[in-house]
Parts: sequence; structure tokens; C-alpha cells
Amino acid sequence: MAELPVSETPRDPALCSGRFTISTLLGGEEPPPPAAHDSSHPGHLTHGHTFYNRTFGYNTVDVVPAYEHYADSALPGEPRKVRPTLADLHSFLKQEGSHLQALAFDSRPSHEMTDGLVEDEAGTNGKKNPEEPVRFGWVKGVMIRCMLNIWGVILYLRLPWITAQAGIVLTWIIILLSVTVTSITGLSISAISTNGKVKSGGTYFLISRSLGPELGGSIGLIFAFANAVGVAMHTVGFAETVRDLLQEYGSPIVDPTNDIRIIGVVTVTVLLAISLAGMEWESKAQVLFFLVIMVSFANYLVGTLIPPSEEKASKGFFSYRADIFVQNLVPEWRGMDGSFFGMFSIFFPSATGILAGANISGDLKDPAVAIPKGTLMAIFWTTISYLAISATIGSCVVRDASGGLNDTVTPGSGACEGLACRSFQTKSLLAVGTGVTQVGALGPAPHLGGPNPMSLQTMSMVSGFAPLITAGIFGATLSSALACLVSAAKVFQCLCLDQLYPLIGFFGKGYGKNNEPVRGYLLAYAIAVAFIIIAELNTIAPIISNFFLCSYALINFSCFHASITNSPGWRPSFRYYSKWAALFGAIISVVIMFLLTWWAALIAIGVVLFLLLYVIYKKPEVNWGSSVQAGSYNLALSYSVGLNEVEDHIKNYRPQCLVLTGPPNFRPALVDFVGTFTRNLSLMICGHVLMGARKQRMPELRLIASGHTKWLNKRKIKAFYSDVLAEDLRSGVQVLMQAAGLGRMKPNILVVGFKKNWQSAQPATVEDYIGMLHDAFDFNYGVCVMRMREGLNISEVMQAHINPVFDPAEDSKQARAGGAQLSVSGTVDPEALGQEEQASTVFQSEQGKKTIDIYWLFDDGGLTLLIPYLLGRKKRWSKCRIRVFVGGQINRMDQERKAIISLLSKFRLGFHEVHVLPDINQKPRAEHIKRFEDMIAPFRLNDGFKDEATVTEMRRDCPWKISDEEINKNRIKSLRQVRLNEILLDYSRDAALVVITLPIGRKGKCPSSLYMAWLETLSQDLRPPVILIRGNQENVLTFYCQ
Repeated sequence: MAELPVSETPRDPALCSGRFTISTLLGGEEPPPPAAHDSSHPGHLTHGHTFYNRTFGYNTVDVVPAYEHYADSALPGEPRKVRPTLADLHSFLKQEGSHLQALAFDSRPSHEMTDGLVEDEAGTNGKKNPEEPVRFGWVKGVMIRCMLNIWGVILYLRLPWITAQAGIVLTWIIILLSVTVTSITGLSISAISTNGKVKSGGTYFLISRSLGPELGGSIGLIFAFANAVGVAMHTVGFAETVRDLLQEYGSPIVDPTNDIRIIGVVTVTVLLAISLAGMEWESKAQVLFFLVIMVSFANYLVGTLIPPSEEKASKGFFSYRADIFVQNLVPEWRGMDGSFFGMFSIFFPSATGILAGANISGDLKDPAVAIPKGTLMAIFWTTISYLAISATIGSCVVRDASGGLNDTVTPGSGACEGLACRSFQTKSLLAVGTGVTQVGALGPAPHLGGPNPMSLQTMSMVSGFAPLITAGIFGATLSSALACLVSAAKVFQCLCLDQLYPLIGFFGKGYGKNNEPVRGYLLAYAIAVAFIIIAELNTIAPIISNFFLCSYALINFSCFHASITNSPGWRPSFRYYSKWAALFGAIISVVIMFLLTWWAALIAIGVVLFLLLYVIYKKPEVNWGSSVQAGSYNLALSYSVGLNEVEDHIKNYRPQCLVLTGPPNFRPALVDFVGTFTRNLSLMICGHVLMGARKQRMPELRLIASGHTKWLNKRKIKAFYSDVLAEDLRSGVQVLMQAAGLGRMKPNILVVGFKKNWQSAQPATVEDYIGMLHDAFDFNYGVCVMRMREGLNISEVMQAHINPVFDPAEDSKQARAGGAQLSVSGTVDPEALGQEEQASTVFQSEQGKKTIDIYWLFDDGGLTLLIPYLLGRKKRWSKCRIRVFVGGQINRMDQERKAIISLLSKFRLGFHEVHVLPDINQKPRAEHIKRFEDMIAPFRLNDGFKDEATVTEMRRDCPWKISDEEINKNRIKSLRQVRLNEILLDYSRDAALVVITLPIGRKGKCPSSLYMAWLETLSQDLRPPVILIRGNQENVLTFYCQ
């Protein structure tokens, strides 16, 4: 254990009863010497000691498990309590005040964290904090709210009519099928809501945190809009009922259409006022509506037991009779909607509404308990009510009745037919006669958006007191409208706070102790009023229903996807769900969308896809640990492991590059060049070697990795960033070449920048640079060296992003010493890296109709041809003409040209312009030879007149020095580089890019300074970028199909 040093300095008595910080215990400016303490020496501890109380009696910096270490927020007025870092325990204890203050622990027992409520620490008198937000339990917050939203007006206005059409048996099947979908969705909601702490946002929060911002954002937006329009739909249902009552009593306001608008606007304004008053008042209103509906239910059930009056009998009500029940068991289809799926499509919206409780997740005491329990109980009780009403109405009321008291026949005359006549042959007043067109329980097909008078009459007729049924309709419509208004605002507020879409952040601001979305309420109110005034709800109602079904489908798919990915983070405490049932629920929800209204389903899916593609395009910087991320990992892992079973084949060769960029933002041209031809094709890893003491560089290593990755992402470079700590550059690169990659996805090409300052740099760094190239060949890598006339390292203009410790002079010295791969000292700010202005390079601009010149001088397996070919396939380089230059003899130029053209045609590269260089072995001009000799003069050993012992000692101390023998042995090769430079200047001065086969210096036979002189001579004075490429002498091109 990491033990805490204890100071002998007396403590302030005032602090003994309160909190202690590490800085208090350390005391003084200098920390005391460490001393080991354990429970066997109680003299070192007191029971009021901070570190005694934070553990089990052992005086240590280490801490026992606690809730606060895993919570995202702290108690109000309390400092954030965190566990010590690994560096605090393993390496050294930081002395900064802020860090030590964060490690401070209270000597009192910590508060219990229950339901997001904070207990008043001033005392335990039980007084409620007036600023404490209002929270609801599972009954008031979820079950009642869901039951009210599920019931709606269809219970009163549609269910009797559906029972008369489909019969009791098929009506029960319709109800149970609908409930199956909602129950599966309820189980999925329960699983998702118990997989971690749920915050405000309801359906949007659950889907977005499970499937990610792409699908979550699109559903959140349309779900909020659907709820806002749902306010208008339910309000219009209420307004039409009120209008019918006014017309019945002969008191219309203006005319039927404008009456609905006036009543609707006034009603939704009252609902807005209730919402603005706060969730407590809104909840009280919902309880009131619930009591009204329960009274209307009781009134209906009592009415079924009361013997029918003559007036009720004339309308088809005869109380409970077995023969009526038997006749109504079977269907009797009538009208255009007279079919099973027609009735299903009318009834199914009445089974929805199960998300009303989840949508106020931020206002629940414990969403993980309230949402599963309340939602499933609401589904259960509403299902019982639907089944009971269908069975009772089918046992009491006949399908056909005249409704007229004067429709009489003489008993026994045979003029009366039907169940009503057989039941009441002793009466002179009968319910139905042959040929009567009016109906009792069965009316014409209802018109969506408004109540059906005949269906309304059935429930009112059966009930004990008809006005209570009207009150129930009022309670059902108003409660549903109020729930939709709250849901729309709450969901939209969470969506706005996440800032997935532009121009909506204004509506995310909350007010009051419950963070009420007042602006969201006003927006939902405006949308509802607009649709009430437009009064075209019959057209938009199917689209809104499909929006809700989209939410159901995605909730079920979220549960299935989170389960199937086997993510360790998927640990719902609710166990009674099945991933396959969730998948079935998702599929059947989509099927029902098309069964209800196929064109509305297409519109809903189209809107979801449009919003989905927008979020995918914008790529918001959020990370919620979604199951999509887990699925991506699973797929990547599965395919990566699967690649191990596949043998390499030339046709599938891909140039996978390890690019020694150092900090990638220091060498953007090198990054852009490789990123251009590897994009969507192959692996690219940006390697960075940090040199120095491991203890000093480790914090920097952790800090800068995320910043460089953000920089690559912002530049739209599809690459990985990998850094290592090493004592020197060469050993670090060796580690990268051996360890970078995974399985078959390992680099096979080392890409480096040309060491432009090799003549002035320390010779040891040049030796390391050339040693890296030799190491690459030893590891069977291909090598690519890039040189640009203006250089690659732009670190001098990046100094603004280095902290004040950075010393520009020291960096210049290190840059000269370490070359292109050496990083600057200091710590890079990761946030600055992600936000800095991107430097433009030649590889980001259109190249026009220039040329890409390939000097394929030696056969390296074809890599010298493949890289330019891949580059030419990109849009910016597609207009460039590719020319291939090869060496040859002057007396065989035509034959050699035809042979190369034939070979290239077999490779199918599309290279048709081939030039043979017959004068490649001519002697270069004298001034160029002298320039080369002057270049290597400072590195010559000049051993011609020295004894062997002296030469051996000089070679041991200065291995980069060039002996006279080595100059003579490599003279032809040296002159060839000088001559090639002359040819390049003649042919490729104005090219967009020059690609040359990299010459190889034999390991141990060619000093590093001589080899660098070759590369310098070969590429000097060229205006375009020069790429020196050498494959590993294995084929990367083939003309075979197998």
C-alpha cells in the first residue's frame, strides 16, 4: 500500500471535528520524511483522522470503494471526491493544492445517495429543502401517466364498435396482439433503463445512449414533434366532444369548424398554464384525470348490472345474457374497414402510450425502478380494462337495434326477427325490426380524429349515469394531451442540450428547481395551436402514429443490439427480457407501420433516414458508450482474427504504411501524401518516438496521444497514431516496426522524411537515420523516403502550442541533432491540437494536367509503380499524365521499350507512356562531379597515408567516415546518382511528382554519410516533391488471375 507520511505539527483544534485535507496533514512547506503506519501501531492514528476514516483504519493515501468515485457529479456544496491516481500510489504524491484538496475526505459518515436527492446536512429534523426538485415514484410518475396515455378516447369511442365488427374472440386477439408488441417494448425499455443511471430525455435518452447519437438524434427530433402534434390531436378530440354537446343543446359558438378551433386553442392554453406551473401541478392534474376515468369505469360496470329500461332496450342493451354473448363471439364485418387488419389498424394506437412515464425520466426518484415497474403495471391493468370492456359490451348489447320507441310489432306475428325479438317477445316494444338501418353497438366506420356518435351512445347508454362517460372522455383526452405536451418539451430539451442539430440550442435552457423546459413548452404549444388551426389532423395522424412506432422499433432494436454485442457494459438489473423477443418486437413494429398506412410508413422512415444521414455527416463529438461502438469493436475484432486464417496473396497486397511523422501536425505534407493513397484502402500508422527518461515523458505520452488523434480526424486522415518511449530514435523505431499493427494488419512499408540537415547534424544522428533504413530492410519492410524542396518539418510555426517550458533554441538544436523524426521538447496541448488551423500542402490541391514521373530503374517487386498508380486514382491527381522512365541501351531502345509496355499492359495499370533512358551510364558533367566530391569531403577518412592501427581506431570512433577504398569501390554508383540528377532536371523539372527507385547501400560496406550524399545528389534542386521508393524485392503486382 502507498502509505501517507504523518506530520508531527499540531493540528488546529477547529479542524478536528470537521474535514482534513492532505495539505493540512502534511503541514509546513516541506513534506516530512515518510513513515510506515499500520493498524498495529494505533498511536499514529486518531479516530478523527481523515485517512483513518477513509479506510478501515490503515493510514494510507489509498481509499476504500465509495459511490462518489464513480459518480459524475458531487453533492451540492461539497468538493468532488476522487480516488488517488496511479501516480499518487505508485510513483509520487502530487503536492498541488487543487489535487490534494480533491483527495480530501470528510471525517463524517458520507451521505447516502438515493434517487438523486440530497439530504439536508444542517440537521435531521426531517424538514424538506424548499429548493429540492420534485421527484415522483413509480405509481404517480409512471404507472398513472402511462395508463392515462394508453387509454385515450379510443377506449370510449372505438372499442364497442370494434367488438361489434370483429366479435369478442377476434377483438381479444387484436388486443393481445397489440399488447404483445407493447409488452415486448416495455421489457426492452425496462432493460435499457436499468443499465445505468437514467437522466432526463426519456425515449431520446434511452435510444441515443444505447444506439448512439445518429439514430437517437433522429428519433428524438421526430418523437418530440410527434408528441407536439399529439397535443393537437387529443385536444381536437376533446374539442369535438364539447362541440357535439353544444350542438345537442343548441348552443354553438360560431360554426362546427371554428368551434373546434376556439375550444382547442383555449384548452391547449390551459394545459400550457398547468405545465408552466411545474411538474408538481401537472402531476396533480394527471391524478385528477385518473380519478375521473376510474369513476367513469365504475359507472360503466355498474350500468351493465342494472336491468335495462325500455329506452335502453330499444337501443340494443339487455344486460348480461348468454345468447347475446354467444352471438357476439364471432365477427360480422361491415363497411370498408370491415376486416381483421382494418380493425387492428384502428385499435393499435390505443395500445400505445407506454413511453409517457419514461419521457419524464429526469423527474423520477429512481428511474431504474420506476420505469420498469410502472410501465409493465400500466400495460397489465390497461390490458385487463380493454379485455373486460370488450367482454362486457359483447355480453350486454346486440349488434342491431332501431333505437326508436315506436318501432313495435305484434308478438307472434312473425314480423320480428333477430336476437332482440327472441329475448323480448313478451314485450310490445322491441329493439330491432327487420330492415331497420339504424344500429346500436355497430355504427358506420368511425372517422379518425373525432368521436363516433353511435359508439359514444353505446358506452353512455350502458352506463349508470351517462354524463360520467362524457367526463371520462374529457379526462382521457386532456390527460393524453397534457402528457404529450410534457413529453415533447422534456425530450426536446435533452436533444437541444446535446447540440446534435443546429439552431435548437436556444430551447435547451431550463428554469426552476426542476429545470423546467419553459421554452420547449412554448414551442410545443405553438406547434399544437398551428395544427389545431390548420385542422388537417386526419391526414397527419397516420404519420404521427408511425413516428411512435419508429420509436418502438428502435427501442426494441437497442435492447437486441446491446445484448447481441456482448459488451461488458451491458448489465441491466432487469433480467426478464429476451434479445430475440426484442428483435421480434422491432420487426413487428415495422410491419405494423406498413399495415397501418404504407405511405405514412415510407414518409416516417424517410424522415428518420434524412436526420440520420445529417448526424452521420456532422459527426458530433460525443461519446456515450453506445452498443454501436461495441458492435464495431466486435466486427473489427472478428474480421481481424478472421484475417489470420487467410494466406497472403499478391492480388490482395496493400501498402500498409508506418509513417515516422513525430507529432503529425509538424509534418502535414508527409501525412497528406501517405493519407492520399491509403485512404479507404489500407493501414496507415503515424509513429512518434519520444526520447528521454521514461518517468519524465510518461505524463506527456498520455496527454498528447488524444490530441494528435483529434488532429488527424479533423484533417480527415484515416490513420492511427502510435507513440513509444525510447532512449534513442533508432531503438524506438525498431520497437514500432516490430510492435505496430495487429495480426495481418501490420505495416509493410516504412515512410520517412528526408533528413535535410544531415550535413550539419551530429554524425551519430545520421548514423541512426541510415540505421533505421537498414533495420526496415532487415524486418522485410519496403522503404519510402520523401523529400520536398521547402522541407517537411513546420514545427517552428507550431511553437504557440507548446507550453512555456518550451525553449525554441533548445528545440532548434534538437531538430538539427535528431532530424525529421525527433520531437520537440515540451508538452503539446491536446485541445489546441484539435482546434489549430490546418496547414495546407501540395497534396491537398488539384494537380491539373501535370505529370507524375516514375523512374523505375531497378525491379523492386513493383512497389515503385503501385504507389503512383494508387495516387493517380484519387480525384486531385486523376488528370495527371503518368510517365514511366526505364534505363536501357542505345542500340536496343525499341525492343526494351516494347518489352516494358508489354509488361505494364499485363499489370493493367494504364501506363502507356514509356521512355527509355539510353544515356543513363554516361559520365556526368565535371562541375556536378566536383559538387559531389565537395559534399563528401568533410566526411572522408583520408586514410591513404595513415597506418592500419590509426585507421582502425578512426573507423571505430567515426563509423560514418568514408575511406578511400570505399570511395573507389562505390565510384560508379556515385557517378550514377550524379548523372540521374541531371536526367531528372532535364525531364521532370515541371512534374507534379517524381518517383524514383531508391538506391540501396550495402549494410556495413557503405558509410552513412556516403549513402546520404547519394540521396542528396539524386534529389537536389528538384522543384516537385521527390519520392524514393524501394520494395522488399517481393512481388506486389501480378498479371495472373489466381
